[in-house]
Amino acid sequence: MAIISLTLFPVTATPPPSCLFSLNRFSRSHHHFAYFSSSSPTEKLRATAWRFAFSSRAKSVVAMAANEEFTGNLKRQLAKLFDVSLKLTVPDEPSVEPLVAASALGKFGDYQCNNAMGLWSIIKGKGTQFKGPPAVGQALVKSLPTSEMVESCSVAGPGFINVVLSAKWMAKSIENMLIDGVDTWAPTLSVKRAVVDFSSPNIAKEMHVGHLRSTIIGDTLARMLEYSHVEVLRRNHVGDWGTQFGMLIEYLFEKFPDTDSVTETAIGDLQVFYKASKHKFDLDEAFKEKAQQAVVRLQGGDPVYRKAWAKICDISRTEFAKVYQRLRVELEEKGESFYNPHIAKVIEELNSKGLVEESEGARVIFLEGFDIPLMVVKSDGGFNYASTDLTALWYRLNEEKAEWIIYVTDVGQQQHFNMFFKAARKAGWLPDNDKTYPRVNHVGFGLVLGEDGKRFRTRATDVVRLVDLLDEAKTRSKLALIERGKDKEWTPEELDQTAEAVGYGAVKYADLKNNRLTNYTFSFDQMLNDKGNTAVYLLYAHARICSIIRKSGKDIDELKKTGKLALDHADERALGLHLLRFAETVEEACTNLLPSVLCEYLYNLSEHFTRFYSNCQVNGSPEETSRLLLCEATAIVMRKCFHLLGITPVYKI
Repeated sequence: MAIISLTLFPVTATPPPSCLFSLNRFSRSHHHFAYFSSSSPTEKLRATAWRFAFSSRAKSVVAMAANEEFTGNLKRQLAKLFDVSLKLTVPDEPSVEPLVAASALGKFGDYQCNNAMGLWSIIKGKGTQFKGPPAVGQALVKSLPTSEMVESCSVAGPGFINVVLSAKWMAKSIENMLIDGVDTWAPTLSVKRAVVDFSSPNIAKEMHVGHLRSTIIGDTLARMLEYSHVEVLRRNHVGDWGTQFGMLIEYLFEKFPDTDSVTETAIGDLQVFYKASKHKFDLDEAFKEKAQQAVVRLQGGDPVYRKAWAKICDISRTEFAKVYQRLRVELEEKGESFYNPHIAKVIEELNSKGLVEESEGARVIFLEGFDIPLMVVKSDGGFNYASTDLTALWYRLNEEKAEWIIYVTDVGQQQHFNMFFKAARKAGWLPDNDKTYPRVNHVGFGLVLGEDGKRFRTRATDVVRLVDLLDEAKTRSKLALIERGKDKEWTPEELDQTAEAVGYGAVKYADLKNNRLTNYTFSFDQMLNDKGNTAVYLLYAHARICSIIRKSGKDIDELKKTGKLALDHADERALGLHLLRFAETVEEACTNLLPSVLCEYLYNLSEHFTRFYSNCQVNGSPEETSRLLLCEATAIVMRKCFHLLGITPVYKI
């Protein structure tokens, strides 16, 4: 943090002590001023003159910052200007933060500053010179530093300040992005390292549609955070250390006495293998007893049992990898077994703080606001989900130095996370304020439903295997392309790659576009529709933009260096403004952990482009160069959106 102190002497040899201030500059986006009002008339006179001189200087200082090249969040750029205006207008209220928001309708401006009414409620009883919110709004406009990005400001209604951006500045900002790349528009979050805990299937159980949402949502959150300059530890907290392993290992020994010969092919369908072992466990008392003893041997480190356990885990990982490869999802596995060696010392730490109590033979933590305690050691001395999750949190905070830990699971686990988060706060691991870092968040999501409104299953009432679902999406996508004759135009490789991109993209987007907290109905017909808010429509829109650029015959890379962009037509300007809102949209999606915000932005971007292309001729027009550059900027931002959503773009369709 740099401290820049300005010393001005407009009236006296030294400024009055009551007016000394400093300009604190946090990175490039925040300016904070602190004034202290004087009491004597002489000092007030000197202070007024001194502030007047400072006013011009402050405006010029911030104008220089405001006129630097645009590198991202429009809202933050404007907030920086209004922050100075607030400090000049109401210097005795230094804690007031600028309230800047994008205008919903855009009829009166592009953005609004909504501080006037709130300020009036604060100052009206303090002998202020202002007569109401509109007067406060007018004063804020008058004190706003000059900036190339602002075309005009006006005050409407009860003090709302409408801001119109300069079309020339907007065009120049887009030109710079075309040269420097869309990564220059990435937001910068205050957090440096985060853990995203997602997917997390159980070993020996095949991934099914129930794992779809966690995997897709978690991957998108990780991608958005990575784009925003956050180091992300992508964690796959697989269930690889539970009581079910005694059952699985004993069944493996029965079927394959020589475990060295066991292969993925020999076991066959993992789900069938698991069901068969569970069936025997439920019906055969002798087998059940052996399975329970096997758990003790496994957890005790018996090499024979550890070897069989590792074999089962390896076969499961091979199956998981097939799904992750299809979805292009990267994860680092640190399952329950990874944290097992640390559990005892973590429980002891909690115990040393007086948090762990005995209850009916178990060891628990009582938490205010919950009817049941959080069990951390079972009555038989074994550990459970809570003990593993608390240990994983301890490890992530202390060993991996994570500032933000995000858990992506279904909403049904909300209470579990609420309880163990509260226990962590009680232990002093986390601050009491859940907005302060280090922080934790549970990203819950609803169910995937079938068209009958019930949990999505096969006709045999089994859960739908994720591999089968993705294969079905690709097959249907390929059939649609063949019906359009693409098999005669493209090579088999092009047909297969496009079918995969569209099919998998359709599945992902259909999930991500919904508010994650709600259930959604899985429908191939809807998600593969080329009209409406679907991945197919958006991929086609991107391919159409690429076709427009190709048909121009122009070298788009050369145009980026030599061409100029103008936003003279209303639809050009609307498209340009939406492009410039990309960074603040990504930041909002990250901050609120809502991928649907980015999906909505992407769909609206395609709609803005459609209006622009319908009303503004591109190829062969006098404005061809400018409009081709606008097409290219749209395609670049669309591709970045696709990347953040884990969708592969297509360039022809």
